Amino acid sequence: MVAQGGGRLLPSPGAAGRATFLELFFDLVYVFALTRISARAFEDLALEPGGAQGWAAVTGGAKTLLLLLALWWVWQGTAWTTSRYDPHHFWLQCIVITALVASMVMGVAIPRAFSDTALMFAVAYVVAQVSRPLILLLALGRHPYRRLKVRMAVVFTATGTLWIVGALLPTNPQVLLWTTALAAEYLAGRFGWPVPGLGRSTVSKWDIGGEHLAERYQQFFLIALGETILVAGFAYSAGPDYGTHMVAFGAALATSIVLWRIYVQRAGQILAHAVAQARQPAAIGRSAADTHLVMVIGLTATAIGYELVIEHPLDRPEVAWLAMVLGGPVLFLAGRARFEYEVFGRVSPSRWIVALVLLGSIPVLLHAASLVASAVAAVLLATVAVADAPRRARGGPPEPAAPPF
Repeated sequence: MVAQGGGRLLPSPGAAGRATFLELFFDLVYVFALTRISARAFEDLALEPGGAQGWAAVTGGAKTLLLLLALWWVWQGTAWTTSRYDPHHFWLQCIVITALVASMVMGVAIPRAFSDTALMFAVAYVVAQVSRPLILLLALGRHPYRRLKVRMAVVFTATGTLWIVGALLPTNPQVLLWTTALAAEYLAGRFGWPVPGLGRSTVSKWDIGGEHLAERYQQFFLIALGETILVAGFAYSAGPDYGTHMVAFGAALATSIVLWRIYVQRAGQILAHAVAQARQPAAIGRSAADTHLVMVIGLTATAIGYELVIEHPLDRPEVAWLAMVLGGPVLFLAGRARFEYEVFGRVSPSRWIVALVLLGSIPVLLHAASLVASAVAAVLLATVAVADAPRRARGGPPEPAAPPF
């Protein structure tokens, strides 16, 4: 590991696993950004009674998802960088601070990201993504990893053009260009940042600080979980203090506690051990990124469900409402099931059984109050929380990590 203030930056996969204070400060920006995502989704999905439904809800939700994926992509790139290099190094701190400022600007721009503040969002995103490989190019000197940073810089510069041009166009072509750019970036990252004439890299050969990266994923999950509590609290405090609203708030809080329990028992506790034991730490790190993204999307949808149920506890839900109230937990369980496979090489039946029951209950719950749907989701998730842990832990030591990578 190099000195904090100078020296050439080198990969340091053996670095201490604890996140730095600057990284935790960076995460605070995402507490704000995720609340803006939830607020925008509530508006775009037209969840007010009598509002637009059908295709308008789908397109609105898709646009909000695009913004969430962009935020995640910036966070993930920063987390991988601090897990591969010394996070105390001056140049790494410059990367984190740049990403922090850019992410804050993106968060501020989210409510009108497809109209007045589109250029603000796009410029902030491009600055965050392009600056990271450029700074690493300067800091790495003649290290072989410089070729990877060159390829990343080329890709982000090319897609950055689509982001900027898209921000200057009307909404439909803007969404098309931004989606194309983001898809190209995700695919490039998946296949080793291939660039004609410069080749590509093999993900399995990437050095990462597995303990550090695992902790960063855990911290982002807690950010998303905390956002659900913030949304529930804001929705309840802003509305009338009737008994049904209080019950809806209680159901929301109980659901968040159950979601936390499902995550930490037990894969969420030993992800770092699984990464350390894996033959290809970078492979399980990339896979864990995908699963945490699915879980975070599920938590974001669940938070939107909290808000609509707290505001309208006795209204009959529209399909778009149940897509949040029940679909959010289903997405979370899907991501959590894959997460369990990454750590233990197996999946508990309770995960997919409850997910199927939640989906199967939608036709029935369309004819009940939205509060009933929220209560059903809370009860079914609670069954997952209590189903597997006692049975697997009874009479023996805690189950060790057994990653299939």
